Amino acid sequence: MDELIALRLATLDQLPAEVARPRYAREDLLPGIVHIGLGNFHRAHQAWYTHRLMQEGLAQNWGIIGAGVRPGDSAMRARLLAQDCLTTLITLDPAGRSAEVTGAMVDFLPVEADNRALIARMAAKDIRIVSLTVTEGGYYRDPQTGALAVDHADIRFDAANPETPRTAFGAMVAALRLRLAQGAGPFTGLCCDNLQGNGAILRQTVVGLARLSDPGLADWIDAECRFPDSMVDCIVPATGAREIDFARGFGIDDAAPVTHERFRQWVIEDNFCAGRPDWDRAGAVFTADVHSYEAMKLRILNGGHQVICGAGELLGLDTIAATMAHSGIRDLFRSVCLNEISPHVAPVPEMSVPDYIDLIETRFANPEILDTTRRVAFDGSSRHAGFVLPSIRDGLRKGTPVDGLALVSALWALYCTGRRADGSEIAPNDPLWPDLTAAAQAALTRSEAWLERVHIYGDLKDAPRFAQAFADWHRALLSDGVEASLSRYLAERAA
Repeated sequence: MDELIALRLATLDQLPAEVARPRYAREDLLPGIVHIGLGNFHRAHQAWYTHRLMQEGLAQNWGIIGAGVRPGDSAMRARLLAQDCLTTLITLDPAGRSAEVTGAMVDFLPVEADNRALIARMAAKDIRIVSLTVTEGGYYRDPQTGALAVDHADIRFDAANPETPRTAFGAMVAALRLRLAQGAGPFTGLCCDNLQGNGAILRQTVVGLARLSDPGLADWIDAECRFPDSMVDCIVPATGAREIDFARGFGIDDAAPVTHERFRQWVIEDNFCAGRPDWDRAGAVFTADVHSYEAMKLRILNGGHQVICGAGELLGLDTIAATMAHSGIRDLFRSVCLNEISPHVAPVPEMSVPDYIDLIETRFANPEILDTTRRVAFDGSSRHAGFVLPSIRDGLRKGTPVDGLALVSALWALYCTGRRADGSEIAPNDPLWPDLTAAAQAALTRSEAWLERVHIYGDLKDAPRFAQAFADWHRALLSDGVEASLSRYLAERAA
């Protein structure tokens, strides 16, 4: 298009007719939710469900206030405030792209070291839900026990400085302290990160942190606040020049558009203490059995991402769609999911496990979604521990195969050496990268050195069936390469 429309409330009526836009008046919305960790996923997922309700004249008192606790969140805040917190959502589908502008977000709080503005806003009575997307590795859990890591420097700081905390959870505790004192009542903490039992994990972090400085407050939070489990699903790539160009293709000048696949899923435990939007009227599912949905998704989608991204990165395949176009990686995905993961996953209403694997394969192969292997491989120390190792442990306990998952671990170990098959460098891609690289280098001469990272693998180094399979595949990768090792695994499975 020749003329671009700068995205603003004042220009909504000037957008092309093909672009859907809010039918509600933004000035009529009242805040009800603070969302911490506001990035692309939230805007394509939770905010979209809320926007859909608002389009029907519902949820007008559930406007979303964005927040962040990292210095880098200030850049997102500046971009969104400059366009009145509007977002262009672009659906990437092989059948064609479409765009809509959403407006459920009404403000973005200042990002401050002491979180003063965030605490004050969460303490206000009109805020009834505080939701979070702070990554699965961001909940300060001890890697061995899963309990709150009370010795972490951030937790120690917040416990010693409860009025000026540095973490999102410390800010939540501080806000709840004010709410208790002012009679504002509790709020619901809604975790939207990829963690099984994420509501219980959020409860553990918030209540455990409060207990370090104010046991009475901790008891009140534990008794009065609610922390429902939830499962979220939508593939949402990072935004770069390509995504900005997509928005421009619709005639929109948006500094922070979001692209996403057509598929969305949100399954939520109906356990709220101060009301909630009727998200089910926009397609979400409220159920008492979130566990089955999240187990299927975390094991097959999130675990499946880890199955394919290591091989993809080592072979220089930049996107998830490109990995699925590689026959060896695609067949690895199907074999591992069908033979080594699915035995530990129960079906959910209206979806069998094999059908879900087919669905995920189709979604991963979508050529319109340029989701990078590097993004999916990021923080493998958390993602392998959370999404891959549980299937290994189940397989060892139940006597089902683990050879493919051992190959996946060996591919990750080779990836963490920092070199691809062609000799090109892999830039650091994990919070624990120096530790992982040192272990991966040591494993070049002694394979078992990789499994000795007990903060990730625990006692799996002492499980002969897995440890031997890992060592065999690791040596095969070093001597024969990725392509030949994939072919060997698939041939052995077919025999």
